Amino acid sequence: MSEMDRYEQSAKLLERAKKSLAGGVSSEFRRYNHPHAIFYSHAEGSRIVDVDGNEYLDFTLSQGPLIVGHNHPHVVKRVEDYAKKGQLFAGQHLLEIELAELMRFCLDGSEAVQTALRVARAKTGKQKFLRFEGHYHGWLDNVAWGLSTPSAEQLGSREEPVVFPWTAGLPDNVQDDFIILPWNDLTLLEKKIKEKHSEIAAVITEPIMCNNGCILPREGYLQGMRALCDRYNIALVFDEVITGFRTALGGAQAYYHVIPDLSIFAKAIASGYPISAIVGKKEWMNLIAEGKVIHAGTMNSSNSTVAAAIGTLEVLESENVLERIFKLGTQLMKGLREIGKQHNSDLLVQGLGPMLHTGFTDLSAVYDYRDVLTYDKVKLNKFIAGMHDKGIRIIGRGLWYISAAHTEDDIDTALAMASDVFRSL
Repeated sequence: MSEMDRYEQSAKLLERAKKSLAGGVSSEFRRYNHPHAIFYSHAEGSRIVDVDGNEYLDFTLSQGPLIVGHNHPHVVKRVEDYAKKGQLFAGQHLLEIELAELMRFCLDGSEAVQTALRVARAKTGKQKFLRFEGHYHGWLDNVAWGLSTPSAEQLGSREEPVVFPWTAGLPDNVQDDFIILPWNDLTLLEKKIKEKHSEIAAVITEPIMCNNGCILPREGYLQGMRALCDRYNIALVFDEVITGFRTALGGAQAYYHVIPDLSIFAKAIASGYPISAIVGKKEWMNLIAEGKVIHAGTMNSSNSTVAAAIGTLEVLESENVLERIFKLGTQLMKGLREIGKQHNSDLLVQGLGPMLHTGFTDLSAVYDYRDVLTYDKVKLNKFIAGMHDKGIRIIGRGLWYISAAHTEDDIDTALAMASDVFRSL
């Protein structure tokens, strides 16, 4: 079957969508697929089906949220039962209390990040935040930087990086809001904080650099970051949008035993329903509790989203999900590495297991965004496209997610298809 025939209905729907949706999609990340944006009809467990009837073993999990798989019956029932009582009260309701203690809910991670930065500025009396190259904290103006570059050379020195906008339309002065550095370099971080601590209200980081390369922190890096923030009255903010409930029920902070002042959770918290949360230590969250820092939103904590979150957490707590996800992810990583060796490939597999990354580089490991830029994008695109055509759905930048719905047979299938694709690369 030709590529045109395989995706014929999606192609037609995309052309129709372009007449009413800018670019034919509702999120920039949906634009990048093989061979174009794909339209889907239904999903169950670890499988998703497009409008042309092609079935995929899904390792994208809708960019990560579906930690218990598509359409999990317990989550769906929780939502159905509670939604019958009402969709949105614009007032408090019982399940919020059951879900949260000293927590505030938003609709997505981008919004929650801005809330955390506002709290940090209010408590410290300082204005800037320090962030890292290649870390994603949403699409809003003051964080839509450091995610792209014309070339690695144009990033400048590690000590004084040159930062590029991710999108057109950003205010010129928004660069004054932040300082940026390469990640995973404690010596460099300490030097910059010593120099600029009187200006820095917060250090915000992905505790695992999932959005680019799925890079683990070097030993002692997060602990050193914590100590520096304590020393200089700076809020430590963990963006756990991806790592939350995926590395541990307590997030990466529980996994690494490093407790930030404020944290952002989203994605896996509610199996794809639109909810995020800002959580933190009482002394920081009290600024919201006492009304000194305003946090608002008509759609916050709607009935269905809170029910979905509780349903998801109940599954995670009762079915030993994370242990199984770690085991399956480790098997997948090991198998991919063996396949790479068999084909004398420069494949590099990195990650923790519940999320992992595949890329092609001469480096034996990558530690920051500048290393990520060594990846061979052409080869990766061919690999992703080949896997897609064989019914294996992976995020285009090489990121894989494991869910509670995946099985050992799924892992074996993915590895068999990967071996076939390597033979054709």
